[in-house]
Amino acid sequence: MEYTEEEYLMISGIQHFKFCRRQWALIHVEQQWAENVHTVVGELMHKRAHDPYFDEKRKDTLVVRALPVASRQLGASGECDIVEFHKCDDGITLCGHRGTYSVYPVEYKKGKPKKTDEDKLQLVAQAMCLEEMFSTNIQEGAIFYGETRKRERVEFSDALRKEVKDMFQEMHEYYKRNYTPKVKQSKACNACSLKDICLPRLEQTLSVKDYIKQMLEEGTE
Repeated sequence: MEYTEEEYLMISGIQHFKFCRRQWALIHVEQQWAENVHTVVGELMHKRAHDPYFDEKRKDTLVVRALPVASRQLGASGECDIVEFHKCDDGITLCGHRGTYSVYPVEYKKGKPKKTDEDKLQLVAQAMCLEEMFSTNIQEGAIFYGETRKRERVEFSDALRKEVKDMFQEMHEYYKRNYTPKVKQSKACNACSLKDICLPRLEQTLSVKDYIKQMLEEGTE
């Protein structure tokens, strides 16, 4: 199945979907958004990666920033923070440049590597778009984390590729149905920028102690 451009979803949405399907729906289906320190720092990281200089040459490497990408197979579009084209013997040709090149996407993130795979899935989705656009195969890429100031190598395994495909299919189904799933509150909710929109304010909920006190007071009236 192929999607039309009007049906494309944001590639970056896959990290929201992996973290919490309700968060993704609130942002991408209901169009709600709220900033917190995590989103602000993340945006600053991306602004640094998306330098106004579109490309630069470093020896045998061509560095392209803010490269628009899309996939009809996934029904997704977005931007790669950085794509490095490394000169090699067996690769793709680039207009205006001699030789052939391999493709190496790099995603910029704040903080440090996560235990979960949402960052990896976003990078894999970008790679799958690049593969479709350039008719090539990309084996790996990297994620640069602002806190550690290091790149983490990511291998694009069959398992990660399948998860990306399955998740985008599910995202498209939710989007077509205009569906926002329910969620159980967890510790992860504390770091969510949509916490106050998604869940009732905790201070509005009476504790057991306050509830009993209120009932006793009402009983004496």
